[in-house]
Order: sequence, then C-alpha cells, then structure tokens
Amino acid sequence: MKIKGVVFEDFVNYKKPSMYIIFPNCSFKCDKECGREVCQNSALAHEPIIEIDKDELIENYLSNPITEAIVMAGLEPFDSPLDLLPFIDTLRRQYNCNDEIIIYTGYTEEELQSGKYGTGNILTQKNYYDTICSYENIIIKFGRFRPDEESHFDKLLGVRLASPNQYSKIVSKKEIVNE
Repeated sequence: MKIKGVVFEDFVNYKKPSMYIIFPNCSFKCDKECGREVCQNSALAHEPIIEIDKDELIENYLSNPITEAIVMAGLEPFDSPLDLLPFIDTLRRQYNCNDEIIIYTGYTEEELQSGKYGTGNILTQKNYYDTICSYENIIIKFGRFRPDEESHFDKLLGVRLASPNQYSKIVSKKEIVNE
C-alpha cells in the first residue's frame, strides 16, 4: 500500500480517537478551481511515498487500545483506488473489523456517484464508489476547500470543516453500528 504517512493516534479529524492515514495522490482540484495554491496539504506532494503492508497497518490499528476509527485523508484517497478499496476490503473481510472508516475527499458527492472523478482509471467509475458504499460504517466528508469562507461545525464528524460547502454523510448501505 502506498501512503505519505500515518498518525497512529489522531484526535483532530474525527470525534473518536483514530488512526489517520495520509494518501499520496491528488489532482489539486481545489487549487485549480481557486486559481491559486490553497491546499493545506500541498507540501505532502513533495514528501516521499512510503510502501507499507496493509496487513501491518491494520494489525497496528487493531492492537491499539486507544483508536476507535480510521480516517483516510492526506491528499486525496479517491485518487489512490488501488490502495483505498483493498485496505477497506481487507479490514472488513479478513479482519472482520466494522469500526468506522472516515474518508476525507475534495470530490463532491455528485462527482463520486456519477463516476466523473479521478484519473479516468476503470476503478474510478461509479461502481468503484458504489463498492465502497457497500461496506458497513463508511462516512465520507465531501467537498473542496474554498478559501475566504466561514468554517462550520459538522455534527457527524464532531469537527470544524473549513468551507460551508463541505459536509459529511454516512454512505454505507448499512447504518453505523458504533454510535
């Protein structure tokens, strides 16, 4: 699995203590739409990509008595389809772990639902998003960062989001069981 980094105990990006996985790819759509560099994570693009075994990452998460959820963010998780879905699938099927997974994305819900996002890879089609939504306890934070707008508190995540267009939603076909 390719990542830029991991925070084993994060208390900032979700209301529960979480493992925070930093994904390595992004098309910098927020910057492009604003016509200037606005991404708070743009420095990550220059950091080396780390190869890590997804099983090792999962076992590290499961052995930590503090963490209760996994946050996938960093640059853009949906721009790393060969890492995002296999991680979720392995956590759910092989390890039978149904803890909440929160995916921070700059894509809109409509872009993900329509399959019009990412690199054009076959995995970034509508069925890819639908497959992610088929797993239990998946929450997605949608929306690009827009500078110079007011932040707001997101009740589901329990954190402040940077722009009023950003919001979170349970996308699972099944409800969150760990509320």
